[in-house]
Amino acid sequence: MKRLLICLLVLLSVVIMVTGCGSPKDEGSTGKTLVVGMELAYPPFETKDEQGNPSGVSVDLAKALGAYLGRPVQIENTNWDGLIPSLQTGKVDLVLSSMTITDERSKVVDFSDPYAHSYLALLLNKNSDIAAIEDLNQTGKVIDVKKGTTGYIYATNNLTNATINALASENACVTEVAQGKADAFIYDQLTIYRQNQLNPDTTKAILIPFQESESWGMAVNKGNTELVGQINDFLKEYKTTGGYDALTEKYLKEEKQTFDTLGFPWFF
Repeated sequence: MKRLLICLLVLLSVVIMVTGCGSPKDEGSTGKTLVVGMELAYPPFETKDEQGNPSGVSVDLAKALGAYLGRPVQIENTNWDGLIPSLQTGKVDLVLSSMTITDERSKVVDFSDPYAHSYLALLLNKNSDIAAIEDLNQTGKVIDVKKGTTGYIYATNNLTNATINALASENACVTEVAQGKADAFIYDQLTIYRQNQLNPDTTKAILIPFQESESWGMAVNKGNTELVGQINDFLKEYKTTGGYDALTEKYLKEEKQTFDTLGFPWFF
């Protein structure tokens, strides 16, 4: 009897060791924390609430994705230029940070289907004589852009006669325009609208699109087709069940009404 009991204990220990030391779950498996990289400096999409917790459209979208996958979500606040490197080094599972799908980025990461569409626009100093994007392409004009953004790419490719300042943050660009140190800030249409509303005495905006729409996607490591497929399935369901409508109502209700009035296509 004693010998049998010892054998059973040994067998139980082996079972525990095998189950406890099994191979880790893959990135798409249920239960494993989904680490999402985003730069919390872009309200209302990626920001912090009054308590310093991640908040915004992208945060809600990430949590909804986690619920769909059955995985808890951890938001990793990362500087914009560190987002793709953090993905490549395995610090995050995906990047969800209002990132435009571009050919250049697609060489190093894989993107989900688009979940939003945006256009570039101009924030101008209140006293600026600029009437269209073409007016900026001349010597003496100063254009602020945020490093690594599609506004930066557009300016460097199309406005070569102007002086282009690549700054680290959106707020720095807005401040320079408001103070008259820069003639324009090129950024997405919705942000330009919001910044003009926040600074009506020092800025004005040109919201009429001057290029094709840009598509935002979630980025994953190159070759992670499983997670991309899961994200795409989620996005389809999220749209059909009214998820984007709920995000708009919560964060962007006023902007949606204004865009409808102006006849501009909406983000989602």
